[in-house]
Amino acid sequence: MKAYLAEAVGTFVLVFGGCGSAVLAGDHIGFAGVAAAFGLTLLTMVYTIGPISGCHINPAVTLGLFLSGKFPASRIPGYWVAQIVGGIVAAGVLLIIAHGTGNFDPVATGFASNGYGARSPGHYDMGAAFLCEVVLTAFLILTILGATAINAPVGFAGLAIGLMLTLIHLVSIPVTNTSVNPARSIGPAIFAGSAALSQLWLFIVAPLIGSALAAAVYAVLRIEEPVISARRAEQALPGEQAERKTVGPALR
Repeated sequence: MKAYLAEAVGTFVLVFGGCGSAVLAGDHIGFAGVAAAFGLTLLTMVYTIGPISGCHINPAVTLGLFLSGKFPASRIPGYWVAQIVGGIVAAGVLLIIAHGTGNFDPVATGFASNGYGARSPGHYDMGAAFLCEVVLTAFLILTILGATAINAPVGFAGLAIGLMLTLIHLVSIPVTNTSVNPARSIGPAIFAGSAALSQLWLFIVAPLIGSALAAAVYAVLRIEEPVISARRAEQALPGEQAERKTVGPALR
């Protein structure tokens, strides 16, 4: 249950931090600022909840780790529910804050929801949006699989993953407002009206396809090695943990 709670909290922070930067500060920080907000939020969450749950905070990540043998099928439903709930609650809290101006309309503004066609910031069509989400989700999952491999540099997974999410947003905010994460898309769409909900399917299906594609590519690329979970990869080394346990009592 702690892992599920960590996933809900982590997804809350990601959606609130990333979408909040767009809704509350987008006019001041621009696309680059929003991209940095998403990347920094994910980076910090990897180090905060990674040792507890693996810091998936994205149904596409959970699927990719499962397909790569790094996560059990039995825990997928619990992770997906926790991630979606975390995203919805974050969007709800963000909406309450946005209403503090007295004249905020989530439907008219789009409320940082994802879209294509008329709802795309750059008016990209459905085909372009779908391909963009598939390819960039594959980039994210491929980075996560490589950065959490047993022979990857220890302690740098969060940095690599956070920087990749920043890059993804820099490329795709003009195309779709950037999803690569069904939970991130579901939360704002619920409050953004029927048009957002009618296009939500793309931002669920495309990231899951991109995740499966990345898992297939990584299966070909990876060196034969023992497989470890993302949670294990994001923990301190045993020697470091032992050192912290000896230091801890001295502080009390």
